[in-house]
Amino acid sequence: MQSETIGAATFETWTVNEVVDAFAANEIVLIDVRTIPEYAFQHIEGAMLFPMPFFDAQKLPGQSDKRIVLHCGSGVRSDKMARAAIDAGLDRIAHMEGGFGAWKEAGKPYIGTSMSTGGPERVNA
Repeated sequence: MQSETIGAATFETWTVNEVVDAFAANEIVLIDVRTIPEYAFQHIEGAMLFPMPFFDAQKLPGQSDKRIVLHCGSGVRSDKMARAAIDAGLDRIAHMEGGFGAWKEAGKPYIGTSMSTGGPERVNA
């Protein structure tokens, strides 16, 4: 995990494997900031959706029980939204390096869309 101090806040960049481990241990809330269509087409099972156009850091849950980790498609939008959360007063936030693309490249499972039925299906990449 990489860590950067921004004022009094801590901004963290987590690897896919760090996110996988913490998510499996129920230590984090994973929030997807991609668009609704992107999420509907394929997403990490259990990740919550808070699309960037509607993102309001004041509405994020507290982090007393679980840490917040944001992710997007490549890591660019989640980085931007994490920094916006710090600007809004959060003192600690993280995002996943490389985003959903890195997740898939690492062969991690996700929910995709079946091309034959149009319905959701688990993809165990």
